[in-house]
Amino acid sequence: MGALAFVFSSGWASGLNCYLVVLVLGVSDRVHDTAQVPNVLQRWDVLGVAAFLYAMEFVADKIPYVDSTWDVVSTAIRPTAGAVVGVLLAGQADSLNGAVAAVVGGGSALASHAVKTGARLAINSSPEPVTNIGASVTEDVAVLGVVWFAIQHPEAAAAIAAVLLVGGLVLLYFLSRLVRRGWRRWKGRDRAVGAATGGL
Repeated sequence: MGALAFVFSSGWASGLNCYLVVLVLGVSDRVHDTAQVPNVLQRWDVLGVAAFLYAMEFVADKIPYVDSTWDVVSTAIRPTAGAVVGVLLAGQADSLNGAVAAVVGGGSALASHAVKTGARLAINSSPEPVTNIGASVTEDVAVLGVVWFAIQHPEAAAAIAAVLLVGGLVLLYFLSRLVRRGWRRWKGRDRAVGAATGGL
């Protein structure tokens, strides 16, 4: 149950920022040689790629409309990363446990990614950079805190991640009108950029 709780927490965090999840797990394993984290995540090439992609997301995630475009691109990436991290944490990719871990990790990542994407669209219904920056920093702090806590206290961290996920889904329900408005503005901006590019 502890391993599955760890997978759930990491999956939830991957839906917000999968590159930061890899960094936190890899650095913690390199510093403390954590038994729960597979050694492959502490390799310098893995950490280097994760750091580079995290730096890109760190910037893109704080710019109105760019963050929503990044979220759309990440729709396939974050749940996949959550599933892969889940299988790695389970340690048995060819077993039923590995399959369950992939479903739990990928499913929780998909759910939290949906919350993040919807919340950003709601914020972009009235775009200004301060709210985007605040939301992005809050997400990064939540990912860092939950994953770091999950390494030593997986069940408690999973409970926190579950509360945050349910709270996010409820909030998204009440913000559905703003989400739709943000979607229309993002699509309109996307079409305008496409028309301008095509006219050059």
